[in-house]
Parts: sequence; structure tokens; C-alpha cells
Amino acid sequence: MENDTVIEIVPFRPEDQEPVRNLILAGLKEYWGTLDESKNPDLRDIAESYQKGLFLVAWLDHEIVGTGAFLPRPVETAEIVRMSVARPVRRQGVGRQILTELCRKAHQRGFTQGILETTATWQNAIAFYKAFGFQISHHTTDDVYFSLNLRKFFGN
Repeated sequence: MENDTVIEIVPFRPEDQEPVRNLILAGLKEYWGTLDESKNPDLRDIAESYQKGLFLVAWLDHEIVGTGAFLPRPVETAEIVRMSVARPVRRQGVGRQILTELCRKAHQRGFTQGILETTATWQNAIAFYKAFGFQISHHTTDDVYFSLNLRKFFGN
């Protein structure tokens, strides 16, 4: 991807259902080696599953290359989920652009805290979230949890 290439990040549309679902599932299968679709019921109807939050889709040259979403949680908190970037454009800023837009939209909607979690063995994801500014809040045996103060991040 060239530096002057523009990634368009827009809200999910129902016609994006299958390509978005396929992108996310392909990334999960790539990481885990296998795929248990029963663990991803939210992907059966993305519009319905994320109607209370926001689901964003990144486009490059008329192709979906990334996704990310947030869901409202108690105490002005937005939980970031479904971050996924197509393999050919990874490490080129797409994920950062999606995450920035998610955090911006959450902040604009009045959320003061962003949270997320990832698998403890997914070192690339952990490094990505830390480099973005998220801080580790706690660990469990299998997962790492992060938080970001959106007011401080956006300077208000």
C-alpha cells in the first residue's frame, strides 16, 4: 500500500455482511489453525449484533480490507471488538486508522473509557494495542485486558 493510498472507513452496511464475516473468520482461522463458527454468533447478523454500538468497515480500492467495532458497556465504557485486517495490508496503518476512528466515534458519543481484550499468546495484537496507547489493566490465564482513557487520549 502506498503512502498516498486512501483507506475509506465507513459504517457497516447490510450488503457488507458476507465479505466482512469472511474477512474476520479468515483471520481467526489463520491465527488458530481451525475455526469453530459456533464461537462467533455475532457474525451471523452483524447489523443486529452491533445495532447498539458501531461497526466500521475499511475499504481500499473497492475491497474490504479491515473491520472494527465497539459495543457499549456500563459506566461510559466502549468495548472494542472485531478488529481484523486483511493479510495483504497488515502493518500498513489500516488497523491504526480503524482503531483511531473507533475511539474517536466512541468519544464523540460520550464514552470516556475504551476497553478491549485479546488472547495472551497473540503478541502482535498486544504490541499493537500498547503502541496505540492502551494500557494493560489485567491478565487472566488466557487473555490480556486493556483500557484507554478517551478523555486523556483526545485531550479533553
